[in-house]
Amino acid sequence: MKLEQILAPECTACDVEGGSKKRTLEQIADILAGFRPGIGASELFDSLITRERLGSTGFGKGIALPHCRLTNCDKPMAALLKLREPIEFDAMDNHPVDLIFALVVPEEATSEHLAILQLVAERFENASFRNRLRNAQSNHELFELAIAPLPN
Repeated sequence: MKLEQILAPECTACDVEGGSKKRTLEQIADILAGFRPGIGASELFDSLITRERLGSTGFGKGIALPHCRLTNCDKPMAALLKLREPIEFDAMDNHPVDLIFALVVPEEATSEHLAILQLVAERFENASFRNRLRNAQSNHELFELAIAPLPN
């Protein structure tokens, strides 16, 4: 699977005022609910928060990968946010987060969910990839850099 199959330009935002973990998850829910008719922002936010309570999705290195399964989601979808200022996210390395890739998959998509998370995690392990995203100046540039082949 390629990122452009789950991440749309409309769900990519640069220079977002996050403020807090909760507020950022609310923004993600609003973005994805606005993009996909039939999915409510409050239901999506509740699912993201419920998953977050199981353990932080703060990946480390300034990255968070919040994710959840949703019953009325018919195919995987994602949002990518570059925050204006890093926020506390209870990350594994205790560093604040400034890049957030959120994933929502159908309830029954267990193996697909894990495969997408692995793909995204591998991309974010690449320091050049992270740096390119952090240097993006617009939503369009952030999207294009996110879906581009990984740098060496």
